[in-house]
Amino acid sequence: MAERRVRVRFAPSPTGALHIGGVRTALYNYLFARQNGGDLVFRIEDTDSSRFVPGAEEYIIESFRWLGIKFDEGVSFGGEHGPYRQSERRDIYKKYVRQLLDDGKAYIAFDTPEELEAKRGEVQNFQYDAHTRLQMRNSLTLGKEETERLMAEGAQYVVRFMVEPGRDVHVSDLIRGDVRIKSDIIDDKVLYKSADELPTYHLANIVDDHLMEITHVIRGEEWLPSAPLHVLLYEALGWADTMPRFAHLPLLLKPEGKGKLSKRDGDRLGFPVFPLEWHDPKTGEVSAGFREQGYFPEAVVNFLALLGWNPGTERELYSLDELCRLFDITKCSKAGAKFDYKKCIWFNHEYMLMKGNDEVARLFAPIVRSHVPEATDAQVEAVVAMMKDRVNFVSELWPLCSFFFVAPTEYDEKTRRKRWKDNSAQVMGELAEVLEGIADFSVAGQEPVVEQWIQDKGYKLGDVMNAWRLTLVGEGKGPGMFDISAFLGKEETIARMRQAINTLG
Repeated sequence: MAERRVRVRFAPSPTGALHIGGVRTALYNYLFARQNGGDLVFRIEDTDSSRFVPGAEEYIIESFRWLGIKFDEGVSFGGEHGPYRQSERRDIYKKYVRQLLDDGKAYIAFDTPEELEAKRGEVQNFQYDAHTRLQMRNSLTLGKEETERLMAEGAQYVVRFMVEPGRDVHVSDLIRGDVRIKSDIIDDKVLYKSADELPTYHLANIVDDHLMEITHVIRGEEWLPSAPLHVLLYEALGWADTMPRFAHLPLLLKPEGKGKLSKRDGDRLGFPVFPLEWHDPKTGEVSAGFREQGYFPEAVVNFLALLGWNPGTERELYSLDELCRLFDITKCSKAGAKFDYKKCIWFNHEYMLMKGNDEVARLFAPIVRSHVPEATDAQVEAVVAMMKDRVNFVSELWPLCSFFFVAPTEYDEKTRRKRWKDNSAQVMGELAEVLEGIADFSVAGQEPVVEQWIQDKGYKLGDVMNAWRLTLVGEGKGPGMFDISAFLGKEETIARMRQAINTLG
């Protein structure tokens, strides 16, 4: 048999914001597809209409657009295997429901929720399976005539898959190896509900993966228990030869490492668990997003890629192209990966350092201009060049370097007590006169003149520079003093010094 082109899929449900664990699953599918020269399909699993949330689908698509994870086909991307929303594939699924019923691989059940609940009370650890199905109200016990009569009268029913006991079901998993499950523990899952004429996840998934020619199913560990059922369904439908290979990814764990990562953990510790800010249309609740909190998409992708997998080196910073070349799904960990959000902040800082000053300046400029509309691009970029190594996020720049654009009106009391000496006003007045006489006000033009003056006067360099910093900045922070004065220019530098002398005395 000719080797098939690699095709993987990411298939979220539009039930709300996209959890960061889902983002990692999509990323691993993307890396696997790109490494193998294959395709990544975007499918929407919306068979459970009761959980549909308006805007969720658009939110998911926008999240991947921001992250730079590109799909080859699917919802909003087109392709030859559509439609890609499960709610638009009703007639396709019905064909395979009928095939399973005709082949005796499935049966119709009329049990009401009340009847099922009564049976659970009657039988400890009740499971609808080979041991109990003949005690229930279904086509196996009612017979063909009664079944058809009930259906004709419009009685609600479900179609259940008939799982035969006594089998060892093998799941070939790229991460976990050969997983064996006894068929006795698998219940007769519902595959189709007449109430909404839609299949459940189990059948829809299998049919879609087969018809969309999916070769590998890479998904979260939480789906591992359903894998044996999916193997049985592939066999029942006669598709065993085209069954995809499975890979079940490790869970993302709380930062403390115990239990699955949840939104509550993010709320508790102050970090986002969604790629973008999410406004819940039902509750009005607003949840934080990585984008809105100032994370770079490349930093988030790099961080997520190494949660549960690494290329076996000490290196940590990789571009998306490098990750595509190095990724090996078989090297993923079986154990859960601790979500160390502080590490993600570190990644963001590293990407800040790698980015060009012009790119960071474009992000910082709107913040500056919300305070100082006349600030120029050149000024913003110059500040970024001096200060970006001191922050993790662009939003942290303004509190740190607002003094470049706005003269201080107050002076930090602690710094004043420590740095403003009895003779500081006199010394600053003298320094202002020295600066007045400097024609070239660049760093190179100022530095030798001022340092020679300090030496000639016998002043302490630290005392002069600390007092000077207080006059220009208002507190004891910022880059080198000549960098600050050169940026401000002679007129603004001297004006600030004279204002400080008058205020501080």
